[in-house]
Amino acid sequence: MYLQNMGVVVAVVLVALIAWVVVGYNRLVRLRNQVANGWKQIDVQLKRRHDLIPNLASAVKGALEFEQDTLEKVIAARDRAASAHGVEQSAAAENALTKALRQLVAVVESYPELRGTENVLRLQEELTTTENQIGFSRQHYNDLVMRFNTLQEVFPANLIAEVFRFTPAEFFAVAESERETPSVDLSLRSQA
Repeated sequence: MYLQNMGVVVAVVLVALIAWVVVGYNRLVRLRNQVANGWKQIDVQLKRRHDLIPNLASAVKGALEFEQDTLEKVIAARDRAASAHGVEQSAAAENALTKALRQLVAVVESYPELRGTENVLRLQEELTTTENQIGFSRQHYNDLVMRFNTLQEVFPANLIAEVFRFTPAEFFAVAESERETPSVDLSLRSQA
Protein backbone atom coordinates (compact mmCIF):
# COMPACT_ATOMS: atom_id res chain seq x y z
CA MET A 1 0.00 0.00 0.00
CA TYR A 2 2.84 2.37 0.92
CA LEU A 3 4.64 1.79 -2.40
CA GLN A 4 1.40 2.30 -4.30
CA ASN A 5 0.82 5.67 -2.55
CA MET A 6 4.42 6.63 -3.12
CA GLY A 7 4.05 5.83 -6.84
CA VAL A 8 0.96 8.05 -7.04
CA VAL A 9 2.79 10.91 -5.29
CA VAL A 10 5.77 10.58 -7.63
CA ALA A 11 3.46 10.52 -10.66
CA VAL A 12 1.60 13.63 -9.44
CA VAL A 13 4.87 15.47 -8.79
CA LEU A 14 6.20 14.43 -12.20
CA VAL A 15 3.02 15.59 -13.98
CA ALA A 16 3.12 18.88 -12.04
CA LEU A 17 6.77 19.40 -12.98
CA ILE A 18 6.08 18.70 -16.66
CA ALA A 19 3.07 21.03 -16.59
CA TRP A 20 5.20 23.75 -14.97
CA VAL A 21 7.89 23.41 -17.68
CA VAL A 22 5.28 23.48 -20.47
CA VAL A 23 3.55 26.55 -19.03
CA GLY A 24 6.88 28.35 -18.48
CA TYR A 25 8.14 27.49 -21.94
CA ASN A 26 4.90 28.62 -23.59
CA ARG A 27 5.03 31.90 -21.67
CA LEU A 28 8.56 32.58 -22.90
CA VAL A 29 7.60 31.70 -26.49
CA ARG A 30 4.54 33.96 -26.32
CA LEU A 31 6.66 36.90 -25.09
CA ARG A 32 9.37 36.24 -27.68
CA ASN A 33 6.71 36.36 -30.41
CA GLN A 34 5.22 39.55 -28.97
CA VAL A 35 8.69 41.14 -29.04
CA ALA A 36 9.08 40.11 -32.69
CA ASN A 37 5.65 41.53 -33.49
CA GLY A 38 6.49 44.75 -31.64
CA TRP A 39 9.61 45.15 -33.76
CA LYS A 40 7.61 44.60 -36.95
CA GLN A 41 5.19 47.35 -35.86
CA ILE A 42 8.13 49.73 -35.48
CA ASP A 43 9.43 48.61 -38.86
CA VAL A 44 6.12 49.52 -40.52
CA GLN A 45 6.23 53.03 -39.03
CA LEU A 46 9.88 53.46 -40.00
CA LYS A 47 9.05 52.50 -43.60
CA ARG A 48 6.32 55.15 -43.63
CA ARG A 49 8.80 57.67 -42.27
CA HIS A 50 11.38 56.74 -44.91
CA ASP A 51 8.75 57.16 -47.63
CA LEU A 52 7.71 60.63 -46.41
CA ILE A 53 11.20 62.12 -46.18
CA PRO A 54 11.99 62.31 -49.93
CA ASN A 55 8.64 64.03 -50.51
CA LEU A 56 9.36 66.61 -47.82
CA ALA A 57 12.88 67.15 -49.13
CA SER A 58 11.54 67.66 -52.67
CA ALA A 59 8.93 70.11 -51.44
CA VAL A 60 11.48 72.33 -49.72
CA LYS A 61 14.52 71.82 -51.94
CA GLY A 62 14.07 74.82 -54.23
CA ALA A 63 13.40 77.29 -51.43
CA LEU A 64 16.34 76.21 -49.29
CA GLU A 65 19.23 77.29 -51.47
CA PHE A 66 21.36 78.17 -48.45
CA GLU A 67 20.51 74.93 -46.64
CA GLN A 68 21.51 72.26 -49.18
CA ASP A 69 23.83 70.72 -46.59
CA THR A 70 20.86 70.13 -44.26
CA LEU A 71 18.87 68.45 -47.04
CA GLU A 72 21.83 66.28 -48.03
CA LYS A 73 22.29 65.18 -44.40
CA VAL A 74 18.61 64.23 -44.14
CA ILE A 75 18.67 62.22 -47.36
CA ALA A 76 21.92 60.47 -46.40
CA ALA A 77 20.57 59.68 -42.92
CA ARG A 78 17.35 58.38 -44.47
CA ASP A 79 19.28 56.10 -46.82
CA ARG A 80 21.36 54.70 -43.94
CA ALA A 81 18.22 54.14 -41.85
CA ALA A 82 16.36 52.44 -44.69
CA SER A 83 19.20 49.97 -45.22
CA ALA A 84 19.83 49.22 -41.52
CA HIS A 85 19.23 45.69 -40.23
CA GLY A 86 18.52 44.52 -36.71
CA VAL A 87 17.48 46.45 -33.65
CA GLU A 88 20.87 47.91 -32.69
CA GLN A 89 21.82 49.08 -36.19
CA SER A 90 18.31 50.39 -36.86
CA ALA A 91 18.20 52.26 -33.57
CA ALA A 92 21.51 54.00 -34.29
CA ALA A 93 20.51 54.90 -37.85
CA GLU A 94 17.04 56.08 -36.83
CA ASN A 95 18.48 58.23 -34.05
CA ALA A 96 20.78 59.92 -36.56
CA LEU A 97 17.82 60.42 -38.91
CA THR A 98 15.75 61.95 -36.10
CA LYS A 99 18.55 64.42 -35.40
CA ALA A 100 18.79 65.37 -39.09
CA LEU A 101 15.00 65.75 -39.35
CA ARG A 102 14.93 68.04 -36.33
CA GLN A 103 17.43 70.29 -38.04
CA LEU A 104 15.39 70.28 -41.25
CA VAL A 105 12.17 71.14 -39.41
CA ALA A 106 13.94 73.98 -37.58
CA VAL A 107 15.25 75.31 -40.90
CA VAL A 108 11.82 75.07 -42.53
CA GLU A 109 10.30 76.96 -39.59
CA SER A 110 12.71 79.83 -40.23
CA TYR A 111 11.43 80.31 -43.80
CA PRO A 112 7.98 81.97 -43.78
CA GLU A 113 7.41 81.23 -47.46
CA LEU A 114 7.76 77.50 -46.73
CA ARG A 115 5.63 77.49 -43.60
CA GLY A 116 2.72 78.80 -45.66
CA THR A 117 3.01 76.16 -48.39
CA GLU A 118 0.16 73.67 -48.13
CA ASN A 119 2.25 70.74 -49.39
CA VAL A 120 5.03 71.36 -46.85
CA LEU A 121 2.51 71.77 -44.02
CA ARG A 122 0.76 68.52 -44.95
CA LEU A 123 4.04 66.61 -45.18
CA GLN A 124 5.22 68.04 -41.86
CA GLU A 125 1.95 67.01 -40.25
CA GLU A 126 2.19 63.49 -41.66
CA LEU A 127 5.79 63.25 -40.51
CA THR A 128 4.86 64.46 -37.02
CA THR A 129 2.06 61.89 -36.82
CA THR A 130 4.45 59.18 -37.96
CA GLU A 131 7.06 60.29 -35.40
CA ASN A 132 4.42 60.00 -32.66
CA GLN A 133 3.43 56.53 -33.86
CA ILE A 134 7.09 55.49 -33.89
CA GLY A 135 7.45 56.76 -30.33
CA PHE A 136 4.44 54.75 -29.16
CA SER A 137 5.64 51.67 -31.03
CA ARG A 138 9.12 51.97 -29.50
CA GLN A 139 7.64 52.28 -26.04
CA HIS A 140 5.43 49.22 -26.59
CA TYR A 141 8.36 47.24 -28.01
CA ASN A 142 10.68 48.18 -25.14
CA ASP A 143 7.98 47.24 -22.59
CA LEU A 144 7.71 43.80 -24.20
CA VAL A 145 11.50 43.43 -24.28
CA MET A 146 11.66 44.29 -20.59
CA ARG A 147 9.00 41.70 -19.71
CA PHE A 148 10.67 39.05 -21.88
CA ASN A 149 14.17 39.71 -20.54
CA THR A 150 12.95 39.90 -16.93
CA LEU A 151 11.14 36.58 -17.24
CA GLN A 152 14.39 35.00 -18.46
CA GLU A 153 16.20 36.26 -15.37
CA VAL A 154 13.76 35.46 -12.56
CA PHE A 155 13.66 32.15 -10.74
CA PRO A 156 12.35 29.60 -11.65
CA ALA A 157 11.64 30.70 -15.25
CA ASN A 158 15.36 31.32 -15.75
CA LEU A 159 15.88 27.55 -15.53
CA ILE A 160 13.50 26.97 -18.44
CA ALA A 161 15.02 29.84 -20.42
CA GLU A 162 18.50 28.43 -19.94
CA VAL A 163 17.54 24.86 -20.86
CA PHE A 164 15.75 25.97 -24.03
CA ARG A 165 18.41 28.60 -24.87
CA PHE A 166 16.25 31.72 -24.90
CA THR A 167 18.32 34.86 -25.38
CA PRO A 168 17.54 38.39 -24.22
CA ALA A 169 16.06 40.77 -26.79
CA GLU A 170 17.64 44.13 -27.61
CA PHE A 171 16.04 47.36 -26.48
CA PHE A 172 15.42 50.11 -29.04
CA ALA A 173 17.47 52.73 -27.24
CA VAL A 174 18.54 56.29 -27.90
CA ALA A 175 22.31 56.65 -28.17
CA GLU A 176 23.97 58.87 -25.57
CA SER A 177 25.28 61.13 -28.33
CA GLU A 178 21.71 61.70 -29.56
CA ARG A 179 20.35 62.88 -26.19
CA GLU A 180 21.48 66.47 -26.56
CA THR A 181 19.23 69.05 -28.18
CA PRO A 182 20.32 69.79 -31.74
CA SER A 183 21.43 73.31 -32.57
CA VAL A 184 20.71 74.93 -35.89
CA ASP A 185 22.96 77.68 -37.19
CA LEU A 186 21.06 80.01 -39.51
CA SER A 187 23.76 82.62 -39.71
CA LEU A 188 24.22 82.06 -43.47
CA ARG A 189 20.57 82.89 -44.08
CA SER A 190 20.67 86.12 -42.08
CA GLN A 191 23.81 87.34 -43.89
CA ALA A 192 22.36 86.82 -47.34
